[in-house]
Amino acid sequence: MSVATQSIQVRPRRSAIPNPVLGMALFLFTEVMLFSGLLAAYIVLRGQADNWAPLDQALLPIISTAFNTLLLLASGLTMWFSVSAVADGRQRTGKNLLAVTGLLGLTFVVLQGTEWIALIEHGLTSSSSIFASLFYTIVGCHALHVVSALIALGVVFGRAARQRYTPANYDGLLAMRMYWIFVVLVWPPLYVLVYLW
Repeated sequence: MSVATQSIQVRPRRSAIPNPVLGMALFLFTEVMLFSGLLAAYIVLRGQADNWAPLDQALLPIISTAFNTLLLLASGLTMWFSVSAVADGRQRTGKNLLAVTGLLGLTFVVLQGTEWIALIEHGLTSSSSIFASLFYTIVGCHALHVVSALIALGVVFGRAARQRYTPANYDGLLAMRMYWIFVVLVWPPLYVLVYLW
């Protein structure tokens, strides 16, 4: 067989940054801009307001939200270790940690929803003050991100349950971790600014 007729097989080259990870990084860049804009608006409007929080307005539940914040931070740890488990070949542990992550995230959303219902019943509506309007916008935007992360996590969990992630291929799980960790880490600054400042 001549050299000209020999077929040359070329292995596909693995990119330095997997496509799901690169796509998520670009998406998160836009999300950083979104939350930066919301926080900047909050800071500017608060600085200009003579009476930021009306005296008759319901007090925010600082303690229960602090507990809820700890739950969300714990979900970040379980998400982190789930990816590490899959990378080490412990798929079952990784899948179980994903389930715990989802449970913690769902608890966070349910407790936030319960908080909102109580605040609305006590008169804190989006039209009651500039503070209330920004409170529901900022906290609601974050809650929407947690809900979307829970939906994505459900898809990832389904793939993990079918053992689609292996030590050689878990790019989708890495992208999910990036999104979840972003949602977790953006909350503490929001909590400090909106609830404590």
